[in-house]
Amino acid sequence: MRYKAIFFDRDGTLVHGDHEWIQFRDQCLEEWSGKKFDSSYEYFMKFFEKVNAGGFPFAPYKTVEDELAFFRQWYLYVFEDMGITEKTGERADLLVEKLWHLKKHPYEETVEVLEYFQGKGYKMGVISDSSPSLELTLENCGLHSYFTSFTASSLVGADKPDPIIYNAALAAQGVTAEESLYVDDYPPEADGARALGFTSFLIDRKGAQPASPWRIENLRELVEFAEG
Repeated sequence: MRYKAIFFDRDGTLVHGDHEWIQFRDQCLEEWSGKKFDSSYEYFMKFFEKVNAGGFPFAPYKTVEDELAFFRQWYLYVFEDMGITEKTGERADLLVEKLWHLKKHPYEETVEVLEYFQGKGYKMGVISDSSPSLELTLENCGLHSYFTSFTASSLVGADKPDPIIYNAALAAQGVTAEESLYVDDYPPEADGARALGFTSFLIDRKGAQPASPWRIENLRELVEFAEG
């Protein structure tokens, strides 16, 4: 077998957010502000970076308590941007207490594909620009037992596509990039892994990216590749 390991990104690759919770969050923000909430990745990252600059750096924090403080501050910055001025502390606590970061659901084919690679003897890991709750999120949605490494940017101290985080994942599994498959839903992160020698796929579930030999629309296409 040419490949010994397969690594997955988490959000948008293995799991998606809880639609009911996302709707609740968005409704609260729109009700409190009178404005439509911008739920784009770019908007999220705008205030993510502002929290970092404001003294709550993402990568160095090591505990779930630190993580909750980070996201509380993120909400406070969103409130400021949306013009929400009343009960800001109470409202931020409400949203954080809902633990939206733990509310994940596997995609329809996720378990089937993980069962396949586990059955074939692959080492499996998750590489995520995420927080100390990475393992908790996977436990919460029933996926934790498939993996033997969990490489979170907050614990490694580097975000994708920095080679540090990919190399930490490889070291955890005792494999090389050339022995490994990788899949991510964000082009720079899939490309970063490929530049290191991974056979790396971009999962594009909505078909929004240009056609490429390394673009897939469903995790089952990884199985087709492995069997080809």
